[in-house]
Amino acid sequence: MASELTADCANCFALCCVALAFTRSADFAFDKGATDPCRNLLDDFRCGIHPELRDVGMRGCTVFDCGGAGQKVSQHTYGGTSWRERPETRGEMFAVFPVMRELHELLWYLTEAVELAGSSEARGLLDETEAMTLLPAVEILALDAPAHHARARDLLLRVSSAARVPAGPDHRGADLMGARLRGAALDRASLRGAYLIAADLRGASLRGADLIGADLRDADLSGADLTGAMFITQGQMNAARGDSLTLLPDRLARPAHWG
Repeated sequence: MASELTADCANCFALCCVALAFTRSADFAFDKGATDPCRNLLDDFRCGIHPELRDVGMRGCTVFDCGGAGQKVSQHTYGGTSWRERPETRGEMFAVFPVMRELHELLWYLTEAVELAGSSEARGLLDETEAMTLLPAVEILALDAPAHHARARDLLLRVSSAARVPAGPDHRGADLMGARLRGAALDRASLRGAYLIAADLRGASLRGADLIGADLRDADLSGADLTGAMFITQGQMNAARGDSLTLLPDRLARPAHWG
């Protein structure tokens, strides 16, 4: 399943470049409304400035990761027929994409939960979530996503607690923006939903830490050890900074802009 949860832009109808909105900021050079194609989008769904994105003020594009939702919507939900070929599907397809993205993020977490806990409950919830991603578009839009997410959150919290014995520091939801944590001992810590924006985590040990939902934008992970860290997404790593000495869980790729 790991490959299915990795973005494959070649098999996507550039859904992130059209369906999602962004605002001019440090991450984006201009405003774009939801459902408006990005000005840099080519007719073949490729980005016309992809190699220069970070150099021209489009850093946000290099951080974003759909977790495989784009190709699932493009190739499965809509059978390989794009919104350009069938304009009448445009609105529905763009509405399905963010729902699918949330489901794929859950699949990422639940796949890891099965590996950590091996419980029938985790396996059952994983299978149920996968089945949701295979539904027709109209049924995906009718899902009670909040209720399903609540069940998953409860399970993931229990799996994390069991896997982090003895537990490390508890920083759930903590405001650690810009915190000086260089060389910090954060093994098996709970950093669920913590704000670690621009935090200095150089050389820190985060082995076995729970980083689900942690905001790692511009956090410096140079030389940090994240071996066995739990529930990290590729998007979180893309948003952070690191180097060749940063140790990552096997499921994650080292971002190209880390150098």
